Amino acid sequence: MYSSNFKVTLILAAAGVGKRMGLGYPKQFLEYKGKPLFIIPLKVAQKSDIVDDIIVVTNKENITLVENYCKQYGIDKVIKVTEGGKERQNSIYNALKYDNKSDIILVQDGVRPFLKERYIEECCKVVINERKGAVVGVQVKDTIKVVDENFEVISTPKRADLIAVHTPQAFEGELLKRAYEIAESENFLGTDDSSLVERIGGKVKIVLGDYDNIKVTTQEDLKFL
Repeated sequence: MYSSNFKVTLILAAAGVGKRMGLGYPKQFLEYKGKPLFIIPLKVAQKSDIVDDIIVVTNKENITLVENYCKQYGIDKVIKVTEGGKERQNSIYNALKYDNKSDIILVQDGVRPFLKERYIEECCKVVINERKGAVVGVQVKDTIKVVDENFEVISTPKRADLIAVHTPQAFEGELLKRAYEIAESENFLGTDDSSLVERIGGKVKIVLGDYDNIKVTTQEDLKFL
């Protein structure tokens, strides 16, 4: 069961520059159904009875713009809009500095608009009941090949053993902060939040999500919106 006695903060990563999209402006500001893309998951977090605080991390030059959008769309759980870093990991590390001793911290991609309240609830239940990190993901449909630098196949993992990882990703607050601090001190750059937790011995469980929980990265992704 989820208990309201736990303080929960959601960090929204919206500091990408969107070069692959070719829009001429960051893709998180792309409009979908009349709203900037990043506002859609924020509205889900705002509506959620579980999420107490929201921290948004964005490009320095867009901080005021993001603050204004949050006011416009009634996202009043936002306690801080802060500056991003060179990499996503640097951005989340910056955001963690503004967390106020949350029991659980969720990290959500700003350009992954189809966040569901179910994901938030199920991830938090795993963190509370099992003392593990929780990551939304889906089983892969395609066969995956492991290749070398010359693209020669080394092995073919079983599809049943593979998960395509999405967000949100949820962790005990102090564990996530420690994982980020250690990565920072060792100049380690991971591929997602859970990889940092895993490397310091944290256990992580998959919460099965949906295939439509896409991350908008290229122009091709727009046809799925």
